Amino acid sequence: MTSRIRSANASATDDEVVDVVLVGGGIMSATLGALLSTLQPDWSIVLLERLGAPAGESSNAWCNAGTGHAGLCELNYMPDPGDPTRAADIGRQFGLSRQFWAALVESGATADSGAFVNATPHMDVVFGDRDIAYLRERFATLRQLPMFSGMEFTEDPETIREWAPLLVDGRDPAEPMAATRHPAGTDVDFGALTDTLVAAMANRGARVRTHHEVTSLSRADNGIWTVGGRDRSTRRRFRLRSRFVFVGAGGYALKLLQKARIPEVRGHAVFPLGAQFLRTDNPEVVGRHDVKVYGQAALGAPPMSVPHLDRRIVDGQPSLMFGPYATFSTKLLKHGRLRDLFTTIRFHNIAPLLAVGVQNLGLVRYLIGQLAASRTRKFRELTRFYPDADPADWELIQAGQRAQLIKPDRRKIGVLTFGTEIVTGADGTIAGLLGASPGASIAPPLMADLLEQCFPAEYPWWRPTLQRLMPDRG
Repeated sequence: MTSRIRSANASATDDEVVDVVLVGGGIMSATLGALLSTLQPDWSIVLLERLGAPAGESSNAWCNAGTGHAGLCELNYMPDPGDPTRAADIGRQFGLSRQFWAALVESGATADSGAFVNATPHMDVVFGDRDIAYLRERFATLRQLPMFSGMEFTEDPETIREWAPLLVDGRDPAEPMAATRHPAGTDVDFGALTDTLVAAMANRGARVRTHHEVTSLSRADNGIWTVGGRDRSTRRRFRLRSRFVFVGAGGYALKLLQKARIPEVRGHAVFPLGAQFLRTDNPEVVGRHDVKVYGQAALGAPPMSVPHLDRRIVDGQPSLMFGPYATFSTKLLKHGRLRDLFTTIRFHNIAPLLAVGVQNLGLVRYLIGQLAASRTRKFRELTRFYPDADPADWELIQAGQRAQLIKPDRRKIGVLTFGTEIVTGADGTIAGLLGASPGASIAPPLMADLLEQCFPAEYPWWRPTLQRLMPDRG
């Protein structure tokens, strides 16, 4: 096999050129590392994580809702109830993710998937005639597709009580409501999954360096990247040279890609958003709710604000979470710095930033309302789902920090996006991930697409293995 990447030695030094550097120890870098170490076990791979362990940011179990996004209950993926395109596409991609995880388990590369994936039915619940009509049409549309054929719909409160009793107990029986349910939903502990994938790649020879914060990326004339930074535990500087770099650093991805000076991110900016959840571990409450229930976002609220009452299983222990409640900080990571946002501002992205602010006044008002909301008001939102909720059972926890992507646009100057996007340098030697949901759920097909883009010489040799790992891909 002819390859533009050559295998490197066992230990990385300043003079060594490694094959792949993965920046960030979250689910994306872990997935790409697991794929590459499977496809090309003779390559040298180094993963650099700024915290003391992988999955310390958005991939951590308590920094996200743990939903295996498959389009089953996410109403924000289908604003037009007659158009199932995005919901079906995400459902297909999540199916590929499950195939990949199952293949790793079958090969012995990872532990039993039951350690990070748990069967949890997915539901929607809506109230009022307008939203009931929407949900009814959405159900009729999705039921025509094979992957959604197991979905059920009801407007009967007693049926809803059988599916999720917390939604009905204590509610006015005269209030109109409707729900859909799909039994094939999942709860995913993305923190445990990330740890599993990192362990798999390390077992194949990849090196995992924690406390290593990347602060610079530069490319030499020969195409080799120099990755520089500091060891946060010793304060010593480090430098690595690599033929390929993937930036999976969450909210820090844009500023690192800016440091790399790739034109593909010119005009791009980020808008940071955090989230809080209410959580309970009360076994009497948790034991009566074994589903993930999504609702309809408030009028004028952004798509990622869809309220949901979720059963979570973390380290084998069940809990319930309700939220999200938006928070704001100029940090781009939960464990970041207050100056983070300002380090991403450039002359060329000021106009897109300002344009997005003007175009999204509803989002600004929503954020102000969320930041001003008292605990009492936040709890009142929970009782819309769970009328008999007891405040004494619930605690407010801080979840992860997102950096929503702003892209330049010829017509609108700048647009705020709510999806996940891979940015690839023109020569394929650097790539990065920007954006948020549903990224973690569809990491394997996303990373497989990245391999096809960035490694055209090697990809034909990898295709049979990728087909075995994800049989339905393509």
